Amino acid sequence: MILHQIEALKAVGVDEVVLAINYQPEVMLNFLKDFEAKLEIKITCSQETEPMGTAGPLALARDKLVDGSGEPFFVLNSDVISEYPLKEMIEFHKAHGGEASIMVTKVDEPSKYGVVVMDETTGKVEKFVEKPKLFVGNKINAGIYLLNPSVLDKIELRPTSIEKETFPKIAAAQGLYAMVLPGFWMDIGQPRDYITGLRLYLDSLRKKSPAKLTTGAHIVGNVLVDETAKIGEGCLIGPDVAIGPGCVVESGVRLSRCTVMRGARIKKHACISSSIIGWHSTVGQWARIENMTILGEDVHVCDEIYTNGGVVLPHKEIKSNILKPEIVM
Repeated sequence: MILHQIEALKAVGVDEVVLAINYQPEVMLNFLKDFEAKLEIKITCSQETEPMGTAGPLALARDKLVDGSGEPFFVLNSDVISEYPLKEMIEFHKAHGGEASIMVTKVDEPSKYGVVVMDETTGKVEKFVEKPKLFVGNKINAGIYLLNPSVLDKIELRPTSIEKETFPKIAAAQGLYAMVLPGFWMDIGQPRDYITGLRLYLDSLRKKSPAKLTTGAHIVGNVLVDETAKIGEGCLIGPDVAIGPGCVVESGVRLSRCTVMRGARIKKHACISSSIIGWHSTVGQWARIENMTILGEDVHVCDEIYTNGGVVLPHKEIKSNILKPEIVM
């Protein structure tokens, strides 16, 4: 997900990315090292010793963000996905001349979110209403911002929220503008939303670069298979499936609405739907995995096992059925 964001940033001329990470930064940096050279972009990390909220990390990384040019910088929440129309956002930001731009997206149920109340013609943000009981609008913060360096003067070095503290200040000073995000958007911090996000992303690929999707007699709908994965005879795969590098899917397997991560093996005649199979895991023959089952890294599900919404922590072996959603420690 972060790689998709970095590629979009590179495409609009960004040459340095700073990751604000609290937990195990080396894992993320090791993954991104290869891409730093490939994309010709500098990737550094600003590590928090304590969680700093959504604005605190900007104060912490201030030295990296202020380069004296006065040019604005992007801020992205790493758990949201979209088509990242960053070029349009730069044009929007320059045109309104305010201090900060935010992307907003339309949602069907605004009462679950913080709603952005804005002028429909100019995009000027009037106020934010957190989880409104009465309808005030259907546009919510999409977690993609373009900010002038002067915004950093409004952020103290402490755990603080950009949505609840910084943006309302800028809006009150008439300096905050919102652009409605075209295309899809999803916050995929939860497994169920991740599966929805996968569907939206594959739909978007279908429209924009269908050649990246896998085709064949055994494929139904939108499916993305890494070129190093092996698929056996007589499988039926799709819709909305992603299969990672080095995976082995044996013959007669049925996959739908699921992600199979790097190095996993799905044995003969297994059936997987609406689930996430973690790295280097194995699903046994004739096993049935469904209803938001999540297997952590290196989980081994034995033959003929049924799991109904189990969340299995890494390095476990599952020898008996999981009949109702539960966490397996």
